[in-house]
This record gives sequence, C-alpha cells and structure tokens, in this order.
Amino acid sequence: MQAAVKTAETYYDSHDADRFYALIWGGEDIHVGLYEAGDSPIREASRKTVAHMASRLTGLKPGARVLDLGAGYGGAARYLAREHGAHVTCLNLSGVENARNTQLTAEQGLSDLIMIDHGAFEDLGYPDASFDIVWSQDAFLHSADRERVLKNAARVLKPGGEIIFTDPMQADIVDDPAALQPVYDRIHLSSLGSFAFYRRTLQALGLEDAGCEAMTGQLRTHYARVREELLTRRGELKGEVSEAYVERMLDGLTNWVKAADEGLLAWGIIHYRKPG
Repeated sequence: MQAAVKTAETYYDSHDADRFYALIWGGEDIHVGLYEAGDSPIREASRKTVAHMASRLTGLKPGARVLDLGAGYGGAARYLAREHGAHVTCLNLSGVENARNTQLTAEQGLSDLIMIDHGAFEDLGYPDASFDIVWSQDAFLHSADRERVLKNAARVLKPGGEIIFTDPMQADIVDDPAALQPVYDRIHLSSLGSFAFYRRTLQALGLEDAGCEAMTGQLRTHYARVREELLTRRGELKGEVSEAYVERMLDGLTNWVKAADEGLLAWGIIHYRKPG
C-alpha cells in the first residue's frame, strides 16, 4: 500500500504532471467531465460533473461538513463552499497541488470555509462520525487498498451522511485481465475497482444504495477530448512540460480510449448513505 501512495505522491508532485493537469486537463478540476458534445471545453465539462454530483446530495446545506478525498487543486471544494455554504476539508497527498489549492482558495475568498490537509486517504485521522458528506472524484483508482479507503470513509460519516464519488473502473466482467495491462501500467497498479466491487464493499459496511449512475461513455469522451487538446496545444507546452511526458501521456490516453471502446472500462457516480 505504501508503495502505491508514494508512487501517486511523486507523480502528482512532479513539475510535468502539475503543468499538464493545470494547463490541459481542466485547471481547477482534474477529473472526468460530463460532455453534451464531443468538442465541449474540458473545463466546462469538468465543472458540470461537480454540479451534477452536488445536485444529488440531500445533505448538502449551508454549514454541512464535507471531506473531499484526493481533492487535487480543490475545484470541487470551492464550488461546494461558494455555491452551497459547505465547510470542506480537502485531503490530498500532493504538496504541489495543495499549495495551488491554498492559493486559489485564498484568491477566491474562501479560506474560512476550506481546510487543506496533506495526507493519504488510506489513513484518515479524523474522528468517527465527523462529516455529513464524503466526496471524491477519480482518485480511488490510485489506492492499492480500496476496501480500507471505503472503511475509513464510512467510519468518519455521521449517521444519515452520504458518500458520493466517481472512479475510472474496469467493467464488471472482464474475460481477460491482461487486456487491461496497458491501462494498469499507466497508473502503476495491478487492478481497478468496478461497480460490483464498490457496491459489494459499501453494502458490507452497512451503507444503503442512494443511486448510482453508469456513464462510461463520458469517460471515453473525456480521455479522447484530453488527447485531442494535448495534440492541438502541444506547441504551447514547450518549456512547461517535457516531450517525454507528453509522449507517455498520449500513449496512455490512447490506451484508455481503446479499452473503453472494447468495453473493458466503466465510469460513473456511486452514491451511498449511512443509516441514520
């Protein structure tokens, strides 16, 4: 588990990754977007994911305490604080991303509503039943112990609280796991979660299904859109992102799109509630 944590931390702290995600992937929001058209701006599509997830939450009210696991640059946290008056704790393992989160949060006048903690979501130091909502976007795939992540998330939820997250996953039925090896190699892990895995694990923890949305087509569109944007704006990245990183990213994005086309991947919103 610690090796996976260190790998993710080193990657997201790197200059190449920081500049790529900030300039190409979506700026404040570095997760899969919701697209009305294949050529929609990545930033707009990414923000639509945040807004759509927020619209599902019955407990998202002024003063609600939210824990954002793998918060990245904090785009979702600022949306939840600004639009809904939530108090958000961002937990993220990248010091580089946390520094940018701190800067953007201060510039937008939201520092009194947002706290930023450095750490991994496999080990949550927060008290039991301390949050109304646990939120995450496309982060759990980086964990080598997803059951532990969910167990901790359930522990810190208040009775009646909600967990909502998205994650790039493998399809529930994958006949040949080796077919996903190029994708596994991209994230330096040996597996992905799945809808079946998350449902089974959350139900075993005593949480109740509040409704899940399978939207795998959006993952395919997003990765294809990011690849297109990277190719179009490649010249702008000279001096910002190394050519070696750009080549590896293009290969990785191609593999994700190919796997989605072959029916090997899944993506969507997973939403559960802790009994009151």
